[in-house]
Amino acid sequence: MIDYSRDDDGIVTLTLDDPAQSANTMNQTYVTAMSAAVDRLYAEREQVTGVIVTSAKKTFFAGGDLPSMARATAADAPALFTLLSTIKWDFRRLETYGRPVVAAINGAALGGGLEVALACHHRIALDTPGTRLGFPEVTLGLLPGAGGVTRTVRMLGLAPALTTWLLSGRRLRPAGALANGLVDALAATPAELLSQAREWILANPDAAQPWDRDGYRIPGGLPAAQLPAFPATLRQQLKGASLPAPEKILATAVEGAQVDFETAQVIETRHLITLLTGRIAKNMIGALFFDMRAVNGGLARPRVEVTPPRRVAVLGAGMMGAGIAQACAKAGLEVVVKDVSPELAARAAGPGITTTADVAALAGCDVVIEAVFEDPALKQRVFAEVLPVLAPDALLASNTSTLPITGLAQGVDRPGDFIGMHFFSPVAKMPLLEIVVGARTSEAAVARAFDLGRLIGKTPIVVNDGRGFFTSRVIGTFLDEAIGMLAEGVPAPSIEHAALQAGYPTGPLALADEVSLTLAQRIAVSAPVRLPSHEVIDAMVDRHDRPGRSAGRGFYSYEPKRGPLWEGLVDMATPEGRAVPLADLKDRFLFVEALDARRCLAEGVLRTAEDGNVGSILGIGYPAWTGGVLRFAEQHDDFAGRARELAARYGSRFEPA
Repeated sequence: MIDYSRDDDGIVTLTLDDPAQSANTMNQTYVTAMSAAVDRLYAEREQVTGVIVTSAKKTFFAGGDLPSMARATAADAPALFTLLSTIKWDFRRLETYGRPVVAAINGAALGGGLEVALACHHRIALDTPGTRLGFPEVTLGLLPGAGGVTRTVRMLGLAPALTTWLLSGRRLRPAGALANGLVDALAATPAELLSQAREWILANPDAAQPWDRDGYRIPGGLPAAQLPAFPATLRQQLKGASLPAPEKILATAVEGAQVDFETAQVIETRHLITLLTGRIAKNMIGALFFDMRAVNGGLARPRVEVTPPRRVAVLGAGMMGAGIAQACAKAGLEVVVKDVSPELAARAAGPGITTTADVAALAGCDVVIEAVFEDPALKQRVFAEVLPVLAPDALLASNTSTLPITGLAQGVDRPGDFIGMHFFSPVAKMPLLEIVVGARTSEAAVARAFDLGRLIGKTPIVVNDGRGFFTSRVIGTFLDEAIGMLAEGVPAPSIEHAALQAGYPTGPLALADEVSLTLAQRIAVSAPVRLPSHEVIDAMVDRHDRPGRSAGRGFYSYEPKRGPLWEGLVDMATPEGRAVPLADLKDRFLFVEALDARRCLAEGVLRTAEDGNVGSILGIGYPAWTGGVLRFAEQHDDFAGRARELAARYGSRFEPA
């Protein structure tokens, strides 16, 4: 696991190289090897002038051993304490060795990997496009518990450590890490990386960590006047949601800053073990590591060989079409964007993108992605126009969020090549791609769409055809539930706060404005059942002329940024609505989506639970702490019982099937 070599100058290079994995992780193999390496360093101390810690992998160190973390229970707490104490003791022995220690970071150093580097006196990062440094633990319901919180606070000070690194989960490029204090220098090549490390060792024989020098104080000290503001600021950032990981990170940082280094390490360990043995971290690791790995690894991709895409045609140069074109061009594909006029097509112009109004310019394209207005006749018309000039086996994809793919495919003569590729807006930021399989879509078409999605950096879930597919259908239940609450007399602010406190990124009324109430009204016309929410939407659009954000007025006022809730909503609140418990409002959102997702799985709209969990978090904002819409139901202490309770109070839609 760790190769130990000493050169003629007495510089020891510890090269991390787990023989059983493609990346180094903080597993038992590593722990045993690091203890042995540090023991040897101390045994040979008189012959050693300095230490370089580097990696033989493409990455430096990937982080903690998530599979073992996910299995941890309360009964494992004593063993976890011992394990973490061993890891920290070896780091402590390394940084108090009495010789300069340099981390030569030759690739990504995330979580535990960055903690390895922080236990060194000097950090040099290889400045390559793929190198990232950061603490993603908060996004998995954890905290950096191998000294990450303790050392970062002591290096940077309380506020910079928390805001830039520990609470954000950001993964910075080497230049960003240098600018923000956790990297000391950059190298352009692997050879330069090691030569810089050697030079620093020879120039700094008395290196020590700042906190081990006389007179050390935490940068900025303990800002007593600011401390009360930290919890309030965190609560504001979390929009009122109560999430254990960021709360524990804040507690670890503040408590640890007030005690000596060793005590701070123990505080950090105890808070991490509380998170590791809890349910929320298991949910988040399950979805955002295991499910994500399965989805991106091709769980739903048919096992067929297909030709990689080469030349992509995008029909429609609006915001969505332009975003799709830019994503394809960024991945190195040749892209042609067509619209009805050269001026409109030019909206999508950019490096690697040709814009045109001439159908002939699409000649030979092996993929076409249609991104025009949500009108079946229009979509079929633009396909009919371009089909004669495309490659004879071109993949035919429609970027639709609701229209059934099987129906759209009736307008082409090759329905086996027709598929839905539902991108999310804005394309550059939203990581999800929902691939929709029509009744006659071939397995080869699914594989080609999946491969294209991965090529342009998306996480592709594969679902079967149906009204709204998976994401639009399930998020529709969320919006209908919220707008239906207005019809019940629940105050609008209570609806928004309940969703935010449940962990949703945006209030449902604000989201409805973004989607547009006009579109919601159009979708409601074809709904199989008339809902109370439909009456409210009709009144907002037809009676009050408040169609949504694009018009500058909806449930909220816009000037042009979102302002307050529309004052007219106050009149809808009733004493009965005000009496609905906040806990019920929160659960109604979580349960209505979970129940419909279960129906999607039972009906075959969802092909895998992993697609449902990942799609719900990445695509429709289902709270990440749940581990996804289906995992929420599985891990709930009494999902069926609570669902029946909600059904008795609020309607049969909550009856568990």
